[in-house]
Amino acid sequence: MNRHLIPLLPLIAMLTACASPGSLAPQGKAIDPASLAATQSLSAPSGAWPTDTWWSRYGDPQLDRLVSAALHDSPTLALARARLDRAKAQAGMIAANNGLQVSANAEGTQQRLSENYIYPPGVAGSYTSLNRVALDFSLELDFWGRNRAALDAAVGQARAAEAEAAGTRLLLASAVTRAYLQFDRLHQLHAVADATLVQREKLQELVRLRQKAGLETKAEVQQAIGSIAAARAERSALDAQLALARNQLAALTGQGPDATLTLTPPALRDLATTLPGTLPADLLGRRPDVIAQRWRVEASGRDSDAARAEFYPNVNLNAFVGLQSLGLGNLLESSSRMLGVGPAIHLPVFDSGRLRANLASRHADQDAAVAQYNATLVDALRDVADQLASWRGADAEGRDQQAALARYEDAWRLTEVRYKAGLTNYTAVLAAETPLLAQRRLTAELRTRRLDASAGLARALGGGYTPNAPSN
Repeated sequence: MNRHLIPLLPLIAMLTACASPGSLAPQGKAIDPASLAATQSLSAPSGAWPTDTWWSRYGDPQLDRLVSAALHDSPTLALARARLDRAKAQAGMIAANNGLQVSANAEGTQQRLSENYIYPPGVAGSYTSLNRVALDFSLELDFWGRNRAALDAAVGQARAAEAEAAGTRLLLASAVTRAYLQFDRLHQLHAVADATLVQREKLQELVRLRQKAGLETKAEVQQAIGSIAAARAERSALDAQLALARNQLAALTGQGPDATLTLTPPALRDLATTLPGTLPADLLGRRPDVIAQRWRVEASGRDSDAARAEFYPNVNLNAFVGLQSLGLGNLLESSSRMLGVGPAIHLPVFDSGRLRANLASRHADQDAAVAQYNATLVDALRDVADQLASWRGADAEGRDQQAALARYEDAWRLTEVRYKAGLTNYTAVLAAETPLLAQRRLTAELRTRRLDASAGLARALGGGYTPNAPSN
């Protein structure tokens, strides 16, 4: 430290009392995830579920290709990456403030020199140029940690942006996966509609033969024709929904509608038996949105530290070396050289409360970040519990549904046999088929619900995201 600065330090310490932060302090307090009693229902030995490629558990290469395309080409993900790059660049700009600043300057001013100033007779009162060519050096001595706090805050914001980019990636992968599950659902329903149409066409032919034999009336024939038209209408509606599902998948993957025209019916693995009995509690802390909000809390705290440091002196060490002269003729002579070094001190003494208001504003931002973190954490816990309950509920309902479907299929087959044997009429066949078709549709819906809940749970648990999170 420059020896001329040392005697000034006691005076500086006394003067800083003129502008003081007083007792200002933030009020928010972040929730400890371990304090939420509901997490006990998720506690288990540590494990690695889900992974960062959780959608591959469905065993469908076509789905893997769609997710990969979305994560590579999506404009939404490109926007998230741009925001991350911007946050990193801002952190780099703030980091540069802690280093030595060097600038090259050249100045020339044509002017009349005062006769009542420092200039000697013969020069005073004349017109000449003042010229300066120099390297100027500046180094801020961060005694109070203001720059360090500002840098930590910028790094925290960059890490929050990184977590948000990972969250965008997770949401995009989840959206593609869940849209693909709905695409599978429509194919399952379409298969039921196809089978229904085939069955009704066969029954129509049987009704016509029985009518020719005098065993059926024209009314039964019209019923058979009407049931075929209804089955075709249902299939046409599903065709339209499949086209819309393809368009949705194309948009999610950042492609045109024609890109998904070649999609084949999905071949998804059923995950009914792979649901973990318990889940590691630390998985909740891997959600990108929770991590991002935690980093924002850390960053807002360091912003407050930087605002508090503004109450203390700002000390810069300045230096210069170069050439200076009156007139251009002797600018490059050795006698024109100049050299200087010394401190510059900025001390807040009275600012009408500006610094206190700024600190109070930073504290309010910190309280808001804490409140947002707490809300995100609680909502994350609810999301996990909801998805887990949905998966288990759909799984249990699906097992009961399989048993019900088997009974309805047996009843329909028996009715069809009785009809072919002439023991009942066609109306009884349709009456037995109606609940059977409803059960087949319900089976397809439940399978999709179970798979969708598994995708929702993977998303709710962070999709395998494992960042370097700030400590609680």
